[in-house]
Amino acid sequence: MSDPATVTRMLEALQGGNRTVVGELFPLVYEELLAQAHRQRARWHGDHTLNTTALVHEAYLKLVDQTQGAWASRAHFLGVAAKAMRHILIDHAKARRAERRGGDVLKLSLDELKAALASVLPQEEPPEALLALDEALQRLEQENAREAQVVECRFFGGMTVRETAAALGVSPTTVKRDWVMAQAWLYREIQRE
Repeated sequence: MSDPATVTRMLEALQGGNRTVVGELFPLVYEELLAQAHRQRARWHGDHTLNTTALVHEAYLKLVDQTQGAWASRAHFLGVAAKAMRHILIDHAKARRAERRGGDVLKLSLDELKAALASVLPQEEPPEALLALDEALQRLEQENAREAQVVECRFFGGMTVRETAAALGVSPTTVKRDWVMAQAWLYREIQRE
């Protein structure tokens, strides 16, 4: 694990316009980003078109290219990385669905959706379940932004309760409560579809 104070200083320098720290920052956060991506990669058993390294590199490039990124700390940066990985994975799932299904929307069974939401790290989600989850998550962002952030950190970032709490600046108890509430809300929304 990288030194949080060093990473925070580099993030502040990057936000201040010092692009020279990009090369120094990447090695410091690479292992943690790789761990996040590896947790995601474990779900995609049969799909080798987007590997762990590619996911890390795409997420990192999205993060350092942000002109208005205001990262308060290393934990906050990792939370934002989880959101970037979510967007990359959703884009990838949309492309896969379009290729396989000619762009047609496929109806999902309740069992497939339940399996996608059953735990923080399900064995595998079909692209359709991931897309249904993303659509519901977008609606949740309108209702309760913090709960949506908890889902991004826990589900897409594979972060622990403590890591999520640090990234969002809330207590672990709040994260646990938001996680339970968000899962129930998302399940209800997906079931409604």
